[in-house]
Amino acid sequence: MNDVQNYIDNRNITVDQVGIWDIEYPIVVKDRANEIQHTVAKTDITVMLLPEFKGTHMSRMLEVLSSYSHEITMDNIPEILRKTREHLNSPQAIIALRFPYFIQKKAPVSGITSMFSANILFSGFSDETGGDSFILGLRVPVTTLCPCSKEISAFGAHNQRSFVTLYVQFKKFIWIEELISVIEESASCEIYPLLKRPDEKFVTEKAFSNPVFAEDVVRNISEKMMADKRIKWFMVETLHLESIHSHNAYARIERFKTKSTVLTEHLRMFKGFPRQ
Repeated sequence: MNDVQNYIDNRNITVDQVGIWDIEYPIVVKDRANEIQHTVAKTDITVMLLPEFKGTHMSRMLEVLSSYSHEITMDNIPEILRKTREHLNSPQAIIALRFPYFIQKKAPVSGITSMFSANILFSGFSDETGGDSFILGLRVPVTTLCPCSKEISAFGAHNQRSFVTLYVQFKKFIWIEELISVIEESASCEIYPLLKRPDEKFVTEKAFSNPVFAEDVVRNISEKMMADKRIKWFMVETLHLESIHSHNAYARIERFKTKSTVLTEHLRMFKGFPRQ
């Protein structure tokens, strides 16, 4: 049968990314409390298509993924990408895996436990000339209370559920749970799936005593990231779903602590979480 994808293309245009998006696949994640956690990721995998080829072989991408069935981890993503490049004769490959990650949380007063979900991203990049790059992303819901509202009101203050997104590249392993804690400690109060009345009183009063603007949240997190010697690059953004306005509030900070050519190229192709 004719291999149409391998036909010569005369337009001499490189396709930066071509591949498959949103295929669900099982992965294994390191869990600080339970060693490992099994979850399911929505997976994107693409390659650069050289100008001489008419098309890519998307089935080969699935063949590579299938060869790592139930064993896709942070550790073997570089190997998966190198095999993808080899199988598709491509100088670059990138993979993104977005999945829910669960931790058990205790309510602050009653101690009742429930399962809390954060959205996690693994983004891996492989280049034949520049090596490998890996970015870990987290999106975590928190409570924020407006400092201005508290200052000008005789009683009470408006608050909102906010979503903080943090992306990091690190040179030494860092637990997902550590970064979740950094995010939660930088807001007015963390969110709990299950609260009894004494817990609700506690979180309401904690938020009221710790008001933060969107700018405060990203600055608080950035301060911790700059001080962490394991972090090479980070980007943090927060979206506050305003409760008294028709608009939302947004803030973002990005910093390079160590610049590299491969990270720069990775970021050019990078696709993080969709905006809320």
